[in-house]
Amino acid sequence: MAAGTTLPGSVQVSIIVPARDEEPSLGACLESLISQTGVTFEIIVVDDGSTDRTLKIAQSFGVRVIHPEPLPAGWSGKVNAVVAGAAAARGTWLLFTDADTIHLPGSLERAVAEANGLKAELLSYSPQQKVVTFWEKAVMPVVFAELAAKFRPAEVSDPRSPAAAANGQYMLVTREAYDAVGGFGSVATTLLEDVAMARAVKASGRKIFFRYAPDAVSARMYRSFEEIRDGWTKNLALLFPATVRLANLRRLEFLLIAGGAILSVVEAVRGRTYLSAFAFAVAALLYGLFLKRIRRAHFSWEANLFSIFGLPVFSYLLLRSPLFHDSGKVSWKGRYYGGTAQLEAPVGESEDIATSQL
Repeated sequence: MAAGTTLPGSVQVSIIVPARDEEPSLGACLESLISQTGVTFEIIVVDDGSTDRTLKIAQSFGVRVIHPEPLPAGWSGKVNAVVAGAAAARGTWLLFTDADTIHLPGSLERAVAEANGLKAELLSYSPQQKVVTFWEKAVMPVVFAELAAKFRPAEVSDPRSPAAAANGQYMLVTREAYDAVGGFGSVATTLLEDVAMARAVKASGRKIFFRYAPDAVSARMYRSFEEIRDGWTKNLALLFPATVRLANLRRLEFLLIAGGAILSVVEAVRGRTYLSAFAFAVAALLYGLFLKRIRRAHFSWEANLFSIFGLPVFSYLLLRSPLFHDSGKVSWKGRYYGGTAQLEAPVGESEDIATSQL
Protein backbone atom coordinates (compact mmCIF):
# COMPACT_ATOMS: atom_id res chain seq x y z
CA MET A 1 0.00 0.00 0.00
CA ALA A 2 1.60 3.27 -1.05
CA ALA A 3 1.85 5.48 1.98
CA GLY A 4 2.09 8.67 -0.05
CA THR A 5 -1.22 8.24 -1.92
CA THR A 6 -4.68 9.30 -0.82
CA LEU A 7 -6.25 6.37 0.96
CA PRO A 8 -9.93 5.48 0.53
CA GLY A 9 -12.13 5.98 3.56
CA SER A 10 -10.79 6.63 6.98
CA VAL A 11 -7.17 5.98 7.89
CA GLN A 12 -6.93 3.28 10.52
CA VAL A 13 -3.34 3.90 11.59
CA SER A 14 -1.11 6.94 11.43
CA ILE A 15 2.52 5.83 11.73
CA ILE A 16 4.63 8.61 13.20
CA VAL A 17 8.41 8.34 12.86
CA PRO A 18 10.47 11.06 14.58
CA ALA A 19 13.83 11.35 12.87
CA ARG A 20 16.93 13.40 13.63
CA ASP A 21 20.10 12.39 11.80
CA GLU A 22 18.87 8.85 11.14
CA GLU A 23 20.63 8.27 7.82
CA PRO A 24 22.03 4.81 8.78
CA SER A 25 18.65 3.33 9.72
CA LEU A 26 15.70 5.28 8.29
CA GLY A 27 15.69 3.63 4.85
CA ALA A 28 15.33 0.10 6.21
CA CYS A 29 12.68 1.27 8.67
CA LEU A 30 10.54 2.89 5.98
CA GLU A 31 10.99 -0.07 3.65
CA SER A 32 9.54 -2.32 6.34
CA LEU A 33 6.67 0.08 7.04
CA ILE A 34 5.47 0.81 3.51
CA SER A 35 5.17 -2.92 2.85
CA GLN A 36 2.63 -3.43 5.65
CA THR A 37 -0.76 -4.77 4.56
CA GLY A 38 -4.22 -5.45 5.93
CA VAL A 39 -4.96 -1.97 7.32
CA THR A 40 -5.20 1.50 5.82
CA PHE A 41 -2.35 3.65 7.05
CA GLU A 42 -0.33 6.76 6.49
CA ILE A 43 3.32 7.34 7.35
CA ILE A 44 4.44 10.67 8.75
CA VAL A 45 8.16 11.27 9.13
CA VAL A 46 8.95 14.22 11.36
CA ASP A 47 12.33 15.54 10.30
CA ASP A 48 13.71 17.13 13.44
CA GLY A 49 16.40 19.40 12.01
CA SER A 50 18.53 16.64 10.51
CA THR A 51 21.93 17.60 9.12
CA ASP A 52 22.55 14.37 7.20
CA ARG A 53 20.54 12.67 4.41
CA THR A 54 17.54 11.85 6.62
CA LEU A 55 15.21 14.27 4.84
CA LYS A 56 16.19 13.07 1.36
CA ILE A 57 15.76 9.43 2.37
CA ALA A 58 12.27 10.10 3.75
CA GLN A 59 11.25 12.03 0.63
CA SER A 60 12.51 9.22 -1.61
CA PHE A 61 9.87 6.89 -0.15
CA GLY A 62 6.99 9.21 -0.99
CA VAL A 63 5.83 9.41 2.62
CA ARG A 64 4.54 12.56 4.22
CA VAL A 65 7.38 14.61 5.72
CA ILE A 66 6.76 17.45 8.17
CA HIS A 67 8.91 19.62 10.40
CA PRO A 68 8.14 20.41 14.05
CA GLU A 69 7.77 23.84 15.55
CA PRO A 70 10.82 25.35 17.30
CA LEU A 71 11.72 23.39 20.41
CA PRO A 72 9.90 24.78 23.48
CA ALA A 73 11.98 25.35 26.61
CA GLY A 74 12.21 22.22 28.74
CA TRP A 75 10.98 19.86 26.03
CA SER A 76 12.99 17.06 24.51
CA GLY A 77 13.46 17.03 20.76
CA LYS A 78 11.70 13.68 20.42
CA VAL A 79 8.60 14.86 22.29
CA ASN A 80 8.41 17.98 20.14
CA ALA A 81 8.63 15.80 17.03
CA VAL A 82 5.97 13.27 18.04
CA VAL A 83 3.61 16.04 19.17
CA ALA A 84 3.91 17.56 15.70
CA GLY A 85 3.35 14.17 14.09
CA ALA A 86 0.26 13.46 16.15
CA ALA A 87 -1.20 16.88 15.33
CA ALA A 88 -0.91 16.09 11.63
CA ALA A 89 -2.21 12.51 11.90
CA ARG A 90 -5.60 11.37 10.60
CA GLY A 91 -5.73 7.83 11.97
CA THR A 92 -7.98 6.38 14.65
CA TRP A 93 -4.82 4.63 15.91
CA LEU A 94 -1.45 6.32 16.30
CA LEU A 95 1.71 4.24 16.04
CA PHE A 96 4.78 5.99 17.40
CA THR A 97 7.87 4.13 16.27
CA ASP A 98 11.55 4.98 16.09
CA ALA A 99 13.63 5.29 12.93
CA ASP A 100 15.92 2.46 14.07
CA THR A 101 13.15 -0.15 14.01
CA ILE A 102 12.43 -2.89 11.45
CA HIS A 103 8.82 -4.10 11.22
CA LEU A 104 8.05 -7.65 10.22
CA PRO A 105 5.57 -8.24 7.35
CA GLY A 106 1.98 -8.11 8.56
CA SER A 107 2.96 -6.91 12.04
CA LEU A 108 0.88 -3.73 11.88
CA GLU A 109 -2.33 -5.60 11.09
CA ARG A 110 -1.57 -8.12 13.83
CA ALA A 111 -0.83 -5.38 16.37
CA VAL A 112 -4.14 -3.63 15.70
CA ALA A 113 -5.97 -6.96 15.96
CA GLU A 114 -4.16 -7.80 19.20
CA ALA A 115 -5.02 -4.45 20.74
CA ASN A 116 -8.66 -4.73 19.68
CA GLY A 117 -8.88 -8.30 20.91
CA LEU A 118 -7.50 -7.32 24.31
CA LYS A 119 -9.56 -4.12 24.41
CA ALA A 120 -6.32 -2.26 25.05
CA GLU A 121 -6.14 1.42 24.18
CA LEU A 122 -2.36 1.47 24.37
CA LEU A 123 -0.27 -1.44 23.13
CA SER A 124 3.50 -1.29 23.35
CA TYR A 125 6.00 -3.80 22.08
CA SER A 126 9.54 -4.24 23.35
CA PRO A 127 11.46 -4.97 20.14
CA GLN A 128 14.05 -7.68 19.67
CA GLN A 129 17.26 -5.75 20.22
CA LYS A 130 19.91 -6.22 17.55
CA VAL A 131 23.52 -6.00 18.74
CA VAL A 132 26.55 -6.13 16.46
CA THR A 133 29.66 -4.64 18.03
CA PHE A 134 31.41 -5.94 21.14
CA TRP A 135 30.17 -3.11 23.35
CA GLU A 136 26.59 -3.52 22.16
CA LYS A 137 26.75 -7.20 23.09
CA ALA A 138 28.39 -6.46 26.43
CA VAL A 139 26.25 -3.59 27.69
CA MET A 140 22.78 -3.94 26.18
CA PRO A 141 21.87 -7.29 27.81
CA VAL A 142 22.86 -5.95 31.24
CA VAL A 143 20.62 -2.90 30.90
CA PHE A 144 17.67 -4.80 29.46
CA ALA A 145 17.90 -7.46 32.16
CA GLU A 146 17.43 -4.71 34.75
CA LEU A 147 14.53 -3.28 32.77
CA ALA A 148 12.92 -6.72 32.58
CA ALA A 149 13.15 -7.02 36.35
CA LYS A 150 11.59 -3.62 36.92
CA PHE A 151 8.92 -3.42 34.22
CA ARG A 152 7.30 -6.85 34.28
CA PRO A 153 4.91 -7.21 31.32
CA ALA A 154 2.38 -9.26 33.28
CA GLU A 155 2.10 -6.55 35.93
CA VAL A 156 2.05 -3.72 33.40
CA SER A 157 -0.76 -5.40 31.46
CA ASP A 158 -2.79 -6.18 34.61
CA PRO A 159 -5.50 -3.53 35.15
CA ARG A 160 -5.40 -4.31 38.89
CA SER A 161 -1.73 -3.40 39.16
CA PRO A 162 -0.53 0.22 39.30
CA ALA A 163 2.57 -0.75 37.28
CA ALA A 164 2.77 0.95 33.91
CA ALA A 165 5.41 1.03 31.21
CA ALA A 166 5.89 1.31 27.47
CA ASN A 167 8.73 1.22 25.01
CA GLY A 168 8.88 4.32 22.85
CA GLN A 169 10.26 2.29 19.97
CA TYR A 170 6.75 0.89 19.43
CA MET A 171 3.67 2.50 20.96
CA LEU A 172 0.23 1.96 19.40
CA VAL A 173 -2.44 4.12 21.05
CA THR A 174 -5.98 5.09 20.12
CA ARG A 175 -6.45 8.68 19.05
CA GLU A 176 -9.18 9.02 21.68
CA ALA A 177 -6.92 7.88 24.53
CA TYR A 178 -4.02 10.01 23.32
CA ASP A 179 -6.13 13.14 23.24
CA ALA A 180 -7.89 12.34 26.52
CA VAL A 181 -4.64 12.36 28.52
CA GLY A 182 -3.24 15.43 26.78
CA GLY A 183 -0.87 13.64 24.42
CA PHE A 184 2.89 13.73 24.68
CA GLY A 185 2.74 17.45 25.31
CA SER A 186 1.45 16.69 28.81
CA VAL A 187 4.65 14.76 29.66
CA ALA A 188 7.06 16.86 27.64
CA THR A 189 9.41 17.80 30.49
CA THR A 190 10.59 14.27 31.20
CA LEU A 191 13.03 12.36 29.03
CA LEU A 192 11.14 9.19 29.98
CA GLU A 193 8.11 10.19 27.96
CA ASP A 194 7.10 6.65 26.95
CA VAL A 195 6.69 5.43 30.53
CA ALA A 196 4.99 8.68 31.49
CA MET A 197 2.48 8.29 28.68
CA ALA A 198 1.73 4.70 29.70
CA ARG A 199 1.13 5.83 33.27
CA ALA A 200 -1.18 8.59 32.14
CA VAL A 201 -3.26 6.24 29.97
CA LYS A 202 -3.49 3.59 32.68
CA ALA A 203 -4.32 6.17 35.36
CA SER A 204 -7.21 7.35 33.19
CA GLY A 205 -8.82 3.92 33.58
CA ARG A 206 -7.90 2.68 30.13
CA LYS A 207 -6.24 -0.68 29.51
CA ILE A 208 -2.62 -0.91 28.40
CA PHE A 209 -0.76 -3.96 27.15
CA PHE A 210 3.00 -4.51 27.02
CA ARG A 211 5.05 -7.46 25.83
CA TYR A 212 8.32 -8.55 24.27
CA ALA A 213 7.60 -8.87 20.56
CA PRO A 214 10.30 -10.47 18.40
CA ASP A 215 7.45 -11.56 16.13
CA ALA A 216 6.65 -7.95 15.28
CA VAL A 217 9.61 -5.59 15.45
CA SER A 218 13.36 -5.37 15.94
CA ALA A 219 15.65 -2.44 16.65
CA ARG A 220 19.29 -1.53 16.81
CA MET A 221 19.40 1.29 19.31
CA TYR A 222 23.08 2.19 19.27
CA ARG A 223 25.92 1.58 16.81
CA SER A 224 29.01 2.65 18.77
CA PHE A 225 30.30 2.90 22.32
CA GLU A 226 29.83 6.67 22.21
CA GLU A 227 26.13 6.25 21.37
CA ILE A 228 25.74 3.65 24.13
CA ARG A 229 27.41 6.00 26.60
CA ASP A 230 25.36 9.06 25.66
CA GLY A 231 22.06 7.22 25.23
CA TRP A 232 22.12 5.48 28.59
CA THR A 233 23.53 8.55 30.33
CA LYS A 234 20.33 10.23 29.15
CA ASN A 235 18.03 7.51 30.51
CA LEU A 236 19.50 5.56 33.43
CA ALA A 237 18.98 8.16 36.16
CA LEU A 238 15.30 8.24 35.23
CA LEU A 239 14.86 4.50 34.95
CA PHE A 240 16.75 3.60 38.14
CA PRO A 241 16.63 6.38 40.76
CA ALA A 242 18.82 4.45 43.25
CA THR A 243 21.76 4.65 40.87
CA VAL A 244 24.55 4.49 43.47
CA ARG A 245 23.17 1.40 45.19
CA LEU A 246 22.57 -0.42 41.93
CA ALA A 247 26.00 0.60 40.58
CA ASN A 248 27.71 -0.70 43.73
CA LEU A 249 25.78 -3.96 43.58
CA ARG A 250 26.67 -4.65 39.97
CA ARG A 251 30.30 -3.63 40.47
CA LEU A 252 30.54 -6.01 43.44
CA GLU A 253 28.98 -8.76 41.34
CA PHE A 254 31.63 -8.28 38.66
CA LEU A 255 34.50 -8.19 41.18
CA LEU A 256 33.34 -11.38 42.87
CA ILE A 257 32.99 -13.28 39.59
CA ALA A 258 36.17 -11.98 37.99
CA GLY A 259 38.12 -12.06 41.25
CA GLY A 260 37.05 -15.62 41.98
CA ALA A 261 38.06 -16.77 38.51
CA ILE A 262 41.47 -15.09 38.78
CA LEU A 263 42.04 -16.41 42.29
CA SER A 264 41.17 -19.90 41.12
CA VAL A 265 43.90 -19.76 38.46
CA VAL A 266 46.46 -18.24 40.85
CA GLU A 267 45.86 -20.85 43.53
CA ALA A 268 45.99 -23.65 40.96
CA VAL A 269 49.41 -22.43 39.80
CA ARG A 270 50.56 -22.31 43.42
CA GLY A 271 49.39 -25.87 43.95
CA ARG A 272 46.61 -25.00 46.40
CA THR A 273 43.97 -27.12 44.72
CA TYR A 274 41.38 -26.86 47.49
CA LEU A 275 41.50 -23.05 47.52
CA SER A 276 41.46 -23.04 43.73
CA ALA A 277 38.41 -25.29 43.63
CA PHE A 278 36.60 -23.20 46.25
CA ALA A 279 37.29 -19.93 44.40
CA PHE A 280 36.20 -21.50 41.12
CA ALA A 281 32.99 -22.84 42.68
CA VAL A 282 32.06 -19.43 44.09
CA ALA A 283 32.79 -17.68 40.79
CA ALA A 284 30.88 -20.32 38.81
CA LEU A 285 27.84 -20.08 41.10
CA LEU A 286 27.70 -16.30 40.87
CA TYR A 287 28.24 -16.39 37.12
CA GLY A 288 25.41 -18.90 36.77
CA LEU A 289 23.07 -16.61 38.72
CA PHE A 290 24.22 -13.70 36.58
CA LEU A 291 23.43 -15.58 33.36
CA LYS A 292 20.03 -16.60 34.72
CA ARG A 293 19.18 -12.94 35.23
CA ILE A 294 20.61 -11.85 31.87
CA ARG A 295 18.55 -14.45 29.98
CA ARG A 296 15.40 -12.46 30.81
CA ALA A 297 16.63 -9.78 28.40
CA HIS A 298 16.17 -12.07 25.35
CA PHE A 299 19.59 -11.70 23.76
CA SER A 300 21.66 -14.36 22.01
CA TRP A 301 23.90 -16.68 24.00
CA GLU A 302 26.92 -14.97 22.49
CA ALA A 303 25.75 -11.59 23.81
CA ASN A 304 24.88 -13.14 27.17
CA LEU A 305 28.43 -14.48 27.51
CA PHE A 306 29.95 -11.13 26.55
CA SER A 307 27.68 -9.27 28.97
CA ILE A 308 29.89 -10.04 31.98
CA PHE A 309 32.16 -7.30 30.60
CA GLY A 310 29.19 -4.95 30.53
CA LEU A 311 28.75 -4.97 34.30
CA PRO A 312 31.50 -2.43 35.13
CA VAL A 313 30.42 -0.26 32.18
CA PHE A 314 26.82 -0.35 33.42
CA SER A 315 28.03 0.65 36.89
CA TYR A 316 29.99 3.54 35.40
CA LEU A 317 26.98 4.74 33.38
CA LEU A 318 24.70 4.53 36.43
CA LEU A 319 27.02 6.92 38.27
CA ARG A 320 27.57 9.14 35.23
CA SER A 321 23.89 9.64 34.43
CA PRO A 322 22.73 11.65 37.49
CA LEU A 323 25.93 13.70 37.48
CA PHE A 324 25.38 14.74 33.88
CA HIS A 325 21.68 15.42 34.48
CA ASP A 326 22.43 17.64 37.46
CA SER A 327 25.02 19.63 35.53
CA GLY A 328 22.93 19.94 32.35
CA LYS A 329 25.53 18.02 30.33
CA VAL A 330 23.30 15.25 29.02
CA SER A 331 23.91 15.31 25.27
CA TRP A 332 21.89 13.57 22.58
CA LYS A 333 21.71 14.31 18.87
CA GLY A 334 23.39 17.68 19.31
CA ARG A 335 21.12 18.88 22.11
CA TYR A 336 21.76 19.21 25.82
CA TYR A 337 19.34 18.23 28.56
CA GLY A 338 19.46 18.14 32.32
CA GLY A 339 18.51 19.93 35.50
CA THR A 340 16.05 19.06 38.25
CA ALA A 341 12.89 19.14 36.13
CA GLN A 342 14.06 16.54 33.64
CA LEU A 343 15.78 14.40 36.24
CA GLU A 344 12.44 13.87 37.94
CA ALA A 345 10.90 10.55 36.99
CA PRO A 346 7.20 10.29 36.19
CA VAL A 347 4.79 10.03 39.09
CA GLY A 348 5.19 6.71 40.86
CA GLU A 349 8.77 6.16 39.68
CA SER A 350 10.23 5.82 43.19
CA GLU A 351 10.77 2.11 43.43
CA ASP A 352 14.23 0.69 42.84
CA ILE A 353 15.55 -2.76 42.07
CA ALA A 354 18.93 -2.39 43.68
CA THR A 355 18.05 -5.16 46.09
CA SER A 356 17.22 -7.67 43.37
CA GLN A 357 19.21 -10.88 43.32
CA LEU A 358 22.75 -11.01 41.95
